[in-house]
Amino acid sequence: MTLVWMVCAFLSGSLMFSYWLGLMARHNLKDVGDGNPGALNLWKAAGYQIGIAGIVLDFLKGYLILGWILGFNLENARVQGYALIPIALAPIFGHAFSPFLKGKGGKAIAVTFGVWSALTKFEASLALAVILAVCMAVAKALVRGRSTSPAADAIQVALGMLLLGVYLYLSGYREAILWVWLGNFALISIKHRKELASFWKRKQSEHAGE
Repeated sequence: MTLVWMVCAFLSGSLMFSYWLGLMARHNLKDVGDGNPGALNLWKAAGYQIGIAGIVLDFLKGYLILGWILGFNLENARVQGYALIPIALAPIFGHAFSPFLKGKGGKAIAVTFGVWSALTKFEASLALAVILAVCMAVAKALVRGRSTSPAADAIQVALGMLLLGVYLYLSGYREAILWVWLGNFALISIKHRKELASFWKRKQSEHAGE
């Protein structure tokens, strides 16, 4: 059953609602901004109303499937121990490598919030929201005020996910949950690798020129 639930969770995550909403609004999100077929580019292309719909749907495809598998109660979940790890990560990987887009999915931010909301009864997702708000200021300082640049977004998300791991560890979450976080953090970093690498190269060039 673990394999069946993992496949179901992956397929749920792979449903590219934001991309499809963009097509319905006559916008190909692959041609918008950084080409990410996610809710942020949907917001930019089609406006806040459709953008919010995309965020909600991307959130729910992680939250509902995982909540159903867990029975919305981690302590009495149908799956226990390390079997939880691949199931919890499956919706996130499904979005990031959606077969509906030939493996070229989105950056998995909204679905990440959905998964952590189901895993921790919203505790970790609310903590992540606060952490990301703080990290926005840090990212803005690092990119010298360009808070809406792809590099700033990447730094904000990667740093926010890193600090979420610290929060989970200090809060005493069990080891399986920490492994879920590690897989989530690794995927988020991979999906933002180009922006992070570009920022790092620019910083190296600036130091070399000093």
